[in-house]
Amino acid sequence: MNRITRLFQENTARGKCAFIPFITGGDPSLAISEDIVVALEENGADLIEYGAPFSDPSGDGPVIQEASLRALQQGVTLRGILASIERVRKRSQVPLLIFTYYNPILVYGEKDFARDAANAGADGVLCVDLPPDDAGGYRDAMAANHLSTVFLAAPTSTDQRLALIGDASDTFVYYISRLGVTGERAAISQNLAQSVSRVREKTGKPVAVGFGISTPEQAETVSKIAEGVVVGSAMVRLIAEAGGAPDTARKAGAFARQLADAIKQG
Repeated sequence: MNRITRLFQENTARGKCAFIPFITGGDPSLAISEDIVVALEENGADLIEYGAPFSDPSGDGPVIQEASLRALQQGVTLRGILASIERVRKRSQVPLLIFTYYNPILVYGEKDFARDAANAGADGVLCVDLPPDDAGGYRDAMAANHLSTVFLAAPTSTDQRLALIGDASDTFVYYISRLGVTGERAAISQNLAQSVSRVREKTGKPVAVGFGISTPEQAETVSKIAEGVVVGSAMVRLIAEAGGAPDTARKAGAFARQLADAIKQG
């Protein structure tokens, strides 16, 4: 049983909601990203999405696109992300979910990537532009290496589609709370509770909600209706504003603590 599976099983038994921050690996540097991972864990993160920078993202908004560009300009690759995870594992046992697109995995080779990701210490992969209909070989490779597979559900997903997504996601489903790309928003969807309930029912899996959650107040609200709360752009923006200063990881940790405390209250 990998760390992600164990986390959601334990949280389900305890009625807890998981706090899942996202960061872009390599922004501002891989060394600082690794410090940030440790700081996030120390300040309440239950699972961390470790983003592999990609040149042609389809779901990321400007904040994460710019972070990916900065990382790519430093030469960060998918192999570099795996090497970074291997270094993190010497300091932390927090569950790690690699966030990536399919093209880098295709170039790497599905089986080779799955083997190397598992050996590095990753626990799962969220490949955001790979539909479950076309993911047979990918899923087989992940399963053979005990890696969790996470797929996206959207407000437009039909009941039939949600059932397919649930079958392909072995631990939890990532629900996009609104249409469009990632980014901070002033308010969450008014019908989110109803939507999450439907996704949970049709997929048969716990539901983590992302896209647009950026404040402790929003995180607390979502924690009352979902099994996971994902905060991405707000965390990536804070890291960018820190500019690689020595206190970057500390600032990320302080923000994480605010979010984690709010989710715990929810």
